[in-house]
Amino acid sequence: MLTKGGEVELSVVIPVYNEEESLHRLFEELWPVMENLGRSFEIIFINDGSRDSTMGILYDFYISRPEVRVIDLGANFGQHMAIMAGFDHSRGGKIITLDADLQNPPSEIPNILKQMDAGHDVVGTYRVGRQDPIFRKVASKCINRLTNRIAKLKIRDYGCMLRGYDRRIIDIINQSHESTTFIPALAQKFAVDPIEIPVAHRERELGQSKYGLFQLIRLNFDLMTSFSLVPLQLVTMAGMLLSALSFLLLFYMFARRLFLGIGTWQSFLEQAFDASLFVISGITLFSLGIIGEYIGRIYREVSKRPRYSVRKIFEHGGKDDEKA
Repeated sequence: MLTKGGEVELSVVIPVYNEEESLHRLFEELWPVMENLGRSFEIIFINDGSRDSTMGILYDFYISRPEVRVIDLGANFGQHMAIMAGFDHSRGGKIITLDADLQNPPSEIPNILKQMDAGHDVVGTYRVGRQDPIFRKVASKCINRLTNRIAKLKIRDYGCMLRGYDRRIIDIINQSHESTTFIPALAQKFAVDPIEIPVAHRERELGQSKYGLFQLIRLNFDLMTSFSLVPLQLVTMAGMLLSALSFLLLFYMFARRLFLGIGTWQSFLEQAFDASLFVISGITLFSLGIIGEYIGRIYREVSKRPRYSVRKIFEHGGKDDEKA
């Protein structure tokens, strides 16, 4: 149900990319939850450049329910940029993000709202009984700890996108025009009274995950370089440490040759060169990669390209918008 003024109490933002298998079941689970909340709401689906029948299914949802709005993006911009598009067009005083893969059940929404009603401006979540392959769970724990230390944040589960945000937090995020934005971390930076609660997690039954190993690594590089200069500082310290170790190695090999007479001076020089070259090459390549990450971010920021483009917006009670 919508209010007369067009404003709603709650917006649910759902990014969607090639999820034709799960959408009908998602809507069947989500709709009763929303109706039983007893407050005005809107459901915003963002079609992130899907190539299957996703857009047609979302259009059917829009036709059947006035509370449904659909934002059709012009290409695939990624999960976080799709959510940003939803934030930019949301009207709710409270906003909840939800993935379309049904691994986090919509029935958890009332629990998030309960914490928001209690005054928490950001309600983070962490998955309990996580139904993912063991390598993903182990990798996730390691990355969560590493990212918290580097970015100086306290987020238990970066990968869970079922989260609640107060309107004030969303307005601040919308004012941030970074070309790469990791929403949970950005919200945590601006939160006054955040909280994290456990949520259920289910095995993915329909469709396939859109996050492979490379995409997860890419996402976490973006996260770490967005919120900290520690990687660059680590490179500097690694260079200093390498210089010290190389000096000690050369001193050791020189002393061994001078006082113990082991080997020839030629073999000494060859061994010293080989040992230092191997380590220096690895550190150099790693350093160039880290520096390249930051240079790439600077390039994206100064180019000032739009974070996403909207092909069309489908909404009731208003004119369909078209944007380049």
